[in-house]
Amino acid sequence: MADLIVKAAVKEALDDMNVASDFYDALDEEVAELLDDAARRADENDRKTVQPRDL
Repeated sequence: MADLIVKAAVKEALDDMNVASDFYDALDEEVAELLDDAARRADENDRKTVQPRDL
């Protein structure tokens, strides 16, 4: 699976916090699940377009 997050952007967003190396993999998995759920909801509503309300 492709990386869905940008490590540099995550590090920047977390400002002065340290980030464990395995945090990125866990975050990537969470994002993948979020996208899968949104796509499922759009499909259940007979749409091909994922919209904010699907989150």
